[in-house]
Amino acid sequence: MSKTKTNEILQSAAFKKLVKNRWSISLAFTFLMLFVYIGFLMVVAYQKDTLKMPVGESLNLAIIVGMGIILFSWLITGVYVYWANNYYDAAVKEIKKDL
Repeated sequence: MSKTKTNEILQSAAFKKLVKNRWSISLAFTFLMLFVYIGFLMVVAYQKDTLKMPVGESLNLAIIVGMGIILFSWLITGVYVYWANNYYDAAVKEIKKDL
């Protein structure tokens, strides 16, 4: 690809919008995951007794919450992959088609 074509793509409004959307989604999910994980660490640090609460005979709340955090991370990864496959990739194809 020539430098002129590359510059044309990089300066296009559609490409700039695509990059802005990708960063927005990525940062939102990153901060959401950090919020959940750091929240868990704060509870571990300051409310240990809360997490010791038994749930059934051989489980406590900490295990349930930990599993929930893992499932939450899978969920937001799946949402990101869905968004990337259905919106981001379509926008990339549109930019390629236009240019």
